[in-house]
Amino acid sequence: MGRAQGAAPAGPRRLPETSAVLEVRHAVRGWLREFGDGPVAVALSGGADSLALTAAAVVEAVAVDALIVDHRLQEGSDEVALAAAAAARALGCRSARVLPVRVEGEGGLEAAARRARYSALDAARAEAPVLLGHTLDDQAETVLLGLARGSGGRSLRGMAPYAAPWGRPLLGVRRSVTRAVCADIGLRPHEDPHNSAPEFTRVRVRQEVLPLLEQVLGGGVAEALARTARQLREDGEVLDELADQLLKAATRASDTGVAGYGGGTGISLSVETLATAPDALRRRAIRRWLLDSGAKALTDGQLRAVDALVAAWRGQGGVAVGGGRPGTRLVAAREHGRLTLRGR
Repeated sequence: MGRAQGAAPAGPRRLPETSAVLEVRHAVRGWLREFGDGPVAVALSGGADSLALTAAAVVEAVAVDALIVDHRLQEGSDEVALAAAAAARALGCRSARVLPVRVEGEGGLEAAARRARYSALDAARAEAPVLLGHTLDDQAETVLLGLARGSGGRSLRGMAPYAAPWGRPLLGVRRSVTRAVCADIGLRPHEDPHNSAPEFTRVRVRQEVLPLLEQVLGGGVAEALARTARQLREDGEVLDELADQLLKAATRASDTGVAGYGGGTGISLSVETLATAPDALRRRAIRRWLLDSGAKALTDGQLRAVDALVAAWRGQGGVAVGGGRPGTRLVAAREHGRLTLRGR
């Protein structure tokens, strides 16, 4: 998939030791130290964030392969992709591949483009982690959008520094710094028109909402939102571990004889064990069980309705959740002191 561009690079480009360059290099170096110091792939769009990331990664990592996704949504996108590949080679990347994709499917243009992009990157990465150019500003936007949608603590954690195979070394770096890096090393980043199109909610948050909050609250809002995400992620990891322990304690394996969807025997949960746990841990455990069992697009209402089968049992019937195979649906129910999940 994709095509390589240009001859082999001569070696990493020497970078000036400006404050912006050093900040990005230190961020990449810290990520590599924590999550792995082998070869990496970089998702390169040609924008300032991914160019700065690529420049730093070439110097800090063992080897860097640039992956350039051409969404083919705009006239001349192939030329933009070729220019990004040339920049990657000039910076010293081991290889640069252009990955043309077809953007289609449900959920709007943004969602479809994201699915196509991540699928292409995953197929081309050759088992290496893929570094993404998301910055502190992107993190702040993500947290603010999650807060506005009432998505809960899990969404407010924002993006993780590493969720295999996706790495985000620049979550502590401002977007202005990556632009400064490009200026310092003489690169002209591509300005994607979609990044300034007001029909996209994230663009309006970036251009209107966050600047207004900065003005009204006296600055520091982006940093505060990113800091909140980091704190919630640390807390959430502890709660997730406790919920996993609860799930293991409540799980009854397939030899219990509870029929699962798909014709085999499934996993059920002990209501008695779940009922002894605090509400937050119980719901986390139930959520993990549902998702691991095939539930899709689980809503807060569905989760709470399943939780009520444990915590507020009044003989109510099963709860349908998204998922299952064609022609069936998943239904969680309370049966003989256990939670079960069957396809009907």
